[in-house]
Amino acid sequence: MRLIVRLTNLSQSCTLDAMTEQREILDIQEKMSDAKTSAIQKYQNLVIGQPGFLALAKHEFIHTFISGIPGALGLVLRRLLYPFILGRMGRNVAIGSHVTFRHPHKVFIGDNVVLDDNCLVDAKGDSNKGITIGSGVFIGRNSILHCKNGDIVVGDNANIGFNCDIASSNSVEIGEKVLIAAYSYIVGGGHDFSKTDVPIMDQKRVAKGIRIGAHSWIGASVTVLDGVTIGESSIVGTGAVVNNDLPANTISVGMPAKVIRQRDASTPAPKEEVNGDQ
Repeated sequence: MRLIVRLTNLSQSCTLDAMTEQREILDIQEKMSDAKTSAIQKYQNLVIGQPGFLALAKHEFIHTFISGIPGALGLVLRRLLYPFILGRMGRNVAIGSHVTFRHPHKVFIGDNVVLDDNCLVDAKGDSNKGITIGSGVFIGRNSILHCKNGDIVVGDNANIGFNCDIASSNSVEIGEKVLIAAYSYIVGGGHDFSKTDVPIMDQKRVAKGIRIGAHSWIGASVTVLDGVTIGESSIVGTGAVVNNDLPANTISVGMPAKVIRQRDASTPAPKEEVNGDQ
């Protein structure tokens, strides 16, 4: 009997947490469409995430006059000035031209990080911790890391190829020395679509989170769906769609991704199965 009561309480607690998360996600859109809020306030809520003229002025000056400067001069100026708007910026960080930060005070960057040109790092949310990028990380050009009141953690020495999209409405954790090849999509959230008489965007949000274990290799154009855990030292082949957990030390391919064999140090993986070159 006590076990049943505990399970009931746990279920109610999880439901309440999900409802709270749903409310927070919807509040962002409501603030953007509120007729009583000025365009400047909407912009400040969406892009800067902090009230006050000083936060607005710092953000606008740096992004208007410093963000787009090419070459070595741009790298030096961004290294000098971006610490004034970011939550943390480590030593020897290289930020390419036209890199955009949203809610930059919730972006924390380690040492020796490279953010290539045209990346978007968006830590948007009312109650989230934001985006943490470990030391030695490389993020390729045109890649996007964005939150909808979720968190993203990229472990030390991870490598994210160009044109990748990592989205989080709950939690996305990428382990150390993970390699994610170009055009991959990590989808940390989604929508319930069980009711056909209600628009999907009006139904509850589903956000369980994603975890990619250390030393794994995600091939080019892979999609990882919400709620998935990929074990350490795993390989996911090009074009796969991962909708279920994958064990550690395995090679998986296909739509949906399925394990084709265990990794064996004495037997190298065939290139045609796991090609994920950037």
